[in-house]
Amino acid sequence: MFAASRQRGFTLIELLVVLVILGILLGVVSVNMAPSRRQGMQQEAQRIAMLLQLARDEAIVRNRPVAFEADSEAYRFFVRGEQRVWEPVTQDDLLRERPFKNAPVSLLLDPASTVPGDKLRVVFGREPVDRPFTLTMVNGDVSVAIHADGIGHFTVE
Repeated sequence: MFAASRQRGFTLIELLVVLVILGILLGVVSVNMAPSRRQGMQQEAQRIAMLLQLARDEAIVRNRPVAFEADSEAYRFFVRGEQRVWEPVTQDDLLRERPFKNAPVSLLLDPASTVPGDKLRVVFGREPVDRPFTLTMVNGDVSVAIHADGIGHFTVE
C-alpha cells in the first residue's frame, strides 16, 4: 500500500561541487577587482591633472599666481598674498593639502623648477598661456606622466 516515494534534492557531493565552483569564481573576481599599483598611480595622476587645471583657472580668475608644490609624501597649493608671500590654500576643499596614496613618490619636472629643499613647485601665472611642462610620478617600477601644453590642457600617460 505504501509506495516508496523518493525525496527529491541534491546530494552532499553535488552541493560541495557547487560551493567549490562558487569559491573559485569569487576568488577570480576579487583578484581582478583589486586595483593594481599602476591603476592607483594612474588615478592619482588623473586627480592631480584635474587639480592643476583648477589651480590654473584659479590663478586667472583671482588675478594672482597659484603654485602647486609637492614632495615625496604629499602635495599642496599656495596663493601669492598681498605681501608677495606664498600662503597655503586652506579654505578651499579641492585645493587642500593631500597625501599621495602610493607614497613615497618620486617626482620629476621637465623643465625643472624647484624650491629650497626637496620640494617641487609649478607656478601658474595670471596669463592664460603658461610654459608647457611634464610632471612624472614614479613609485618603484611604475611611472605616470602628466603633460601640460601651456594653454590649459593636461593629459596623463
